[in-house]
Amino acid sequence: MENTMSDDTLLIRPSTEADLPAITAIYADAVRHGTGTFELEPPSVEDMAQRRRDVLAKNLPWLVAEAGGQVLGYAYANPFRPRLAFRFCVEDSIYLHPDARARGTGKLLLAELIARCEALGIRQMVAVIGDSANQGSIALHTRLGFEHTGTLGSVGWKFGRWLDVVMMQRPLGLGERSAPRDA
Repeated sequence: MENTMSDDTLLIRPSTEADLPAITAIYADAVRHGTGTFELEPPSVEDMAQRRRDVLAKNLPWLVAEAGGQVLGYAYANPFRPRLAFRFCVEDSIYLHPDARARGTGKLLLAELIARCEALGIRQMVAVIGDSANQGSIALHTRLGFEHTGTLGSVGWKFGRWLDVVMMQRPLGLGERSAPRDA
């Protein structure tokens, strides 16, 4: 399923290898200038390609938002933890080009990621948000039904200061109301 904005300028779709340079550039900007990620050095295109392959090998979605042939952002789901008991819980990651922020792109991208994970039978999605001052990401997740579950204080050091991690969670589908179909 592909989502588009009412004027058909924004397309949410599965990522392709051709998107990797744009994905890498978006993430590099977040690493260099933002506190949403605690990475200190931007990964290479090859590193990002491997990360994408790992996500897709787990049959999880890696999506992009595109307008006018330009990738404006991306989002993917990855297992929250590697142990088998966590197999119905994923962590979302979402990054936007600076020009695409506060325009609804993130909301459409994350909503589609949620829908695809629900269709896969995933029951919980966790957001691990870098920096308690990251109000854009916190507000986005809140608008899409995530609830604050805790804050890990001063666990990251970046740009000469301590950063918190905000934990948020959203049930998907039936959530914890019943056993998963493949339990």
